[in-house]
Amino acid sequence: MAKRKEVNVGMIGAGFMGKAHSFGYQNCGPIWEPKCVPVMKCLAARREGAVRAAAEQYGWEEYSTDWRKMVRREDIDLVDVSTPNNVHVEQVIAAAEAGKHILCDKPLAMNLDEAKAMYKAVQKAGVKAMCGFTYRFVPATRLAKQMIESGELGEIYHMRAAYLQDWIMDPEFPLVWRLQKKIAGSGALGDLGAHIIDMARFLVGDIKSVCGTLATFIKQRPREKGAAGSKLTDRKASKELGRVTVDDAVVACARFANGAVGTFEATRFAGGRKNYHHWEINGSKASIGWNFEDMNVLEYWKAGEGTRQGFRKVLATNAQTPGFENWWPDGHIIGYGECFVNEVKEMMDAIAEDRQPSPGFKDGVKCQAVLEALVQADKEKTWINVPRA
Repeated sequence: MAKRKEVNVGMIGAGFMGKAHSFGYQNCGPIWEPKCVPVMKCLAARREGAVRAAAEQYGWEEYSTDWRKMVRREDIDLVDVSTPNNVHVEQVIAAAEAGKHILCDKPLAMNLDEAKAMYKAVQKAGVKAMCGFTYRFVPATRLAKQMIESGELGEIYHMRAAYLQDWIMDPEFPLVWRLQKKIAGSGALGDLGAHIIDMARFLVGDIKSVCGTLATFIKQRPREKGAAGSKLTDRKASKELGRVTVDDAVVACARFANGAVGTFEATRFAGGRKNYHHWEINGSKASIGWNFEDMNVLEYWKAGEGTRQGFRKVLATNAQTPGFENWWPDGHIIGYGECFVNEVKEMMDAIAEDRQPSPGFKDGVKCQAVLEALVQADKEKTWINVPRA
């Protein structure tokens, strides 16, 4: 067999997403045998002790405390941006100007202007650029996309989606970066809402207009004590208080360009919900639903079945399911990490085939436009047209 092209990866960020993306790079080659194989060349982060330990644990060949130097290295082909939102724009543009392919975590940027600048930079550089909407790579959601495009659901009427967590309900939980607008850009809206907005665009289509409201339930929190750990839930609180400057929850309505309507909810205050990402789509012929906590299953209802009416479960784990082809025998489920393997496979295929990956930066910009419209809708208390992106 001919030797496959190697793609040397330099990743910025050694936290939660750094760990998840590392899992994807480690396992893509053995599972998918792509035309291009990722090589985990260098991991970059600020604190030497932490990045050294992460590089060893996750399987990176080298580590660096200077991401700028790493991006300029001639032996780096792909830059993975797995950092807080406020540094995405600088890191992506630097990588593009250095001629590197890019995988950037979502949301793409802090605001629409930044997202557009990033998209312009990768277009000018002619590099491949992916936005990390990982839930697109769940085989069940791929199957849902296939069913919708085939016309099996008929005319789409509704999509309702919710992304619910509860990890910041304790008022004594510290003021981590995700609760600070200058670093995160927004709260539940950008962190969780970005995922369901992208899923809505992926499955139903572009969103034309939105209305909604944002809420912040706990206005002050203890500042962090000491150096930040890699796990948000392990952070320690000091006695000094700081102001929470992002939303804790968002509730929104949407009108799609194709005439469908939607409702979206994202919150980090849903007690008992750890990572409840759920959506349901209703059409004239059938309905489908999905829940990340049972991620290998689609709920499916079909019209015209008489006394056999009702939702049934469809197991999206067989060789005919998009995204499951190279995994396990039928019925052997996959989990969260495997979605990152599928994501990396798409990035490798795009490089090998000289095309843009999907989802690309254009998808990131369009999602950012909806986020921005929702912020404006909350301020003006009215429907807002989504800006062209």
